[in-house]
Amino acid sequence: MSNVTPRGLAATSISAEQIAAWIRDARARTIDLIADLSEAQLLGERAPYVQPPKWEAGHAAWFMENRVLERALGEPPFLPNGKALYDSTTIPHRLRWDLPLPDKAGTLAYLRASCDIVLQRLEQHADDARVRYYALYALFHEDMHAEALTYARQAYGYPPPRLAVEPVPETAGGGPLPGEAQVPGGSFLLGAVPGEEPFVFDNEQWAHPVELQPFAIARAPVTQAAFAAFVDDGGYRRRALWSDDGWRWREAALAEQPLYWRRAGQGWERRAFDRWVPLEPHRPMVHVSWYEAEAYCRWAGRRLPTEAEWEAVAAGEVGPDGRSLAPRKRRYPWGEAPLSPERAHLDWRGLGCLDVGALPAGDSAFGGRQLLGNVWEWVADRFLPYPGYVVDEAYPEYSQPWFGTHRVLRGGGWATTSRLIRTTWRNFYPPDRRNAWTGFRTCAL
Repeated sequence: MSNVTPRGLAATSISAEQIAAWIRDARARTIDLIADLSEAQLLGERAPYVQPPKWEAGHAAWFMENRVLERALGEPPFLPNGKALYDSTTIPHRLRWDLPLPDKAGTLAYLRASCDIVLQRLEQHADDARVRYYALYALFHEDMHAEALTYARQAYGYPPPRLAVEPVPETAGGGPLPGEAQVPGGSFLLGAVPGEEPFVFDNEQWAHPVELQPFAIARAPVTQAAFAAFVDDGGYRRRALWSDDGWRWREAALAEQPLYWRRAGQGWERRAFDRWVPLEPHRPMVHVSWYEAEAYCRWAGRRLPTEAEWEAVAAGEVGPDGRSLAPRKRRYPWGEAPLSPERAHLDWRGLGCLDVGALPAGDSAFGGRQLLGNVWEWVADRFLPYPGYVVDEAYPEYSQPWFGTHRVLRGGGWATTSRLIRTTWRNFYPPDRRNAWTGFRTCAL
């Protein structure tokens, strides 16, 4: 067992009881996301950027027992052959359909039994900050895989998951949200500020000053209606709108229209899980790659925001001089009040996006809306380490292997858990990925 304290804020401020409650919730959701699927559906067809659903669920369970039992406590694994079945760092994606995975009953039994043993160890070692940290890390890892299981169901055309979720508030509102948020320039602290959150990932560490020029950014993400105008104007056929890399991707992928769209008369339909529905004009555009977002921006005479600009509109506020950004940041776009369904669309509520004009109570200081929740937002930047980056020993492979090749997304989506999201959290995907709930908002040139 290593005697090195994990990089980051050891979870001393979060009790073992709270972590255990979250683990029970996360595991119940993982089970619910696969319990209604048939054996054939649990394997699924080979496809890029999705996993066999029963492998994905088993991987999340194995990761948790591996981190808590083996790495934090130095115990033997609960599942003796778990590493050979579920270790994503050693099993290539293409081989995950060929593994001798347990059947449905065996997978569900493993999910339940391994959770029980982890909870038992967490209770026995409730005062051990290292055990709590590894358990918390594994919990958040499982939350991310629950979102991945959700978009796998979308990718495979399965029915929407059967989840017990809160309803969308009656006061949510809806419709479009035109206009721009005007953000002043100045020095801005990009990244997590030490001591302000009980947990952050290594790629958020640590806040460092960046200089921003004043900029104007759309108050809301690009809508389905706006993106349909780009498609109908020949956006996928006009070479001048695409970067060299983007055009190579478009040709290789045979992309002539957005993923999960089809023609319906003079308009379009999109597939929502196993149903085809007319476009929802005021809902955010989803399932777009970074390349598609880039091409749309060129067509619209706009650009993607930088990562620092996105975080500034989400967490910044005007300083005492009334002309520049304040030295401090808000915890949430709306201030310090906790996350709530009236402010951010998260936790699988409604099993889909809301209109971009919904949830005015969640507006940032500059009037940006839905900067947390509803849809993940691509930004311009490559995924790179912040100055002074140090890898977190709890999961060395989480960030470091992807620096330089992936692009950054911010803000979370409707299938992101609220305990996971914050304005400094950096998601990252390859620029060709478009099967997750990814969208974008634009800035003026």
